[in-house]
Amino acid sequence: MIFCVFSFNRGRYLENCITSIETCAPDHSIVILDDNSTDPETTRVLEKYRGKYRVIQPPGNAKSKHHLGGLYGNMQRAFEECIDAELVCYLQDDTQMVRRLEDKDIEDIEARFQKAPALGFINPCFIRGINFTKGAEYAYNAELKLYFRERSRRSSGTYFSALLVMKPGRLRDAGWSFAESEPANNQKAATHFMPMGYLFAPFAMWLPEVPAYRGKKKTLGLKLAEKKRKCGYYPFALMTDSEITDLKQRHESRLPIAEDFLHCEGQEPPKPWAYNPLTNTGWIKTLNQAEVSIRRLFK
Repeated sequence: MIFCVFSFNRGRYLENCITSIETCAPDHSIVILDDNSTDPETTRVLEKYRGKYRVIQPPGNAKSKHHLGGLYGNMQRAFEECIDAELVCYLQDDTQMVRRLEDKDIEDIEARFQKAPALGFINPCFIRGINFTKGAEYAYNAELKLYFRERSRRSSGTYFSALLVMKPGRLRDAGWSFAESEPANNQKAATHFMPMGYLFAPFAMWLPEVPAYRGKKKTLGLKLAEKKRKCGYYPFALMTDSEITDLKQRHESRLPIAEDFLHCEGQEPPKPWAYNPLTNTGWIKTLNQAEVSIRRLFK
């Protein structure tokens, strides 16, 4: 499997993500797609890996966000670069692998794609506990050994996620290309494929409570939100053998919820974990929205 890692101005997080892949999937390939990071720490990390892995960056004068930069433009670039690979996994710099990936895991993923010709995407991550505050429901398909999202207040995540495992040839044959937002990709995937599957035994996860990337021009509201939520660097401890056994041998009715199976190294943020600093921040979120609107008016 090829791991494509998408990066922008989060050097410490990028290094953690790459280290987790090296530890958990040492026999698999890594490609780093960076969106022309300007942060000195990120530049240092990219130089560290440049001689070891392929590092792809758009030209400095890139004007087309879809084809030459931006998250989804780089996802399209990775798709084109890895078109002949059997399996490709997309991760981002603020994610990491949390357990070793065994040959049996790869065989199981391949088998699920084989059993479901209409399956376009599999999500490699644990389910976010905070999703259940938004009305999400998941059902297990025993034949495919995958969970599927049934209900949610948000459509995104039902057919598509930016973190994914795919068979590039299957997407190519369906005429797939990545759109420029997650909702647009979710809508597009709904016309091409069946709903996205969630692994019975996931192997990756977003880090919780990650602050906005370095160099972002933050509103006062965003600064207050990050302080309220105690945003910071909370990498996951790798799962032990007994924890992996518990994950793989549990009953299907026990959903693979991140907070139930994972823990952070050292200090851990309050649960349920959030992945956007503005989550559940009340008037602070309203303040941020007002500031963003005012900035747009005076652009």
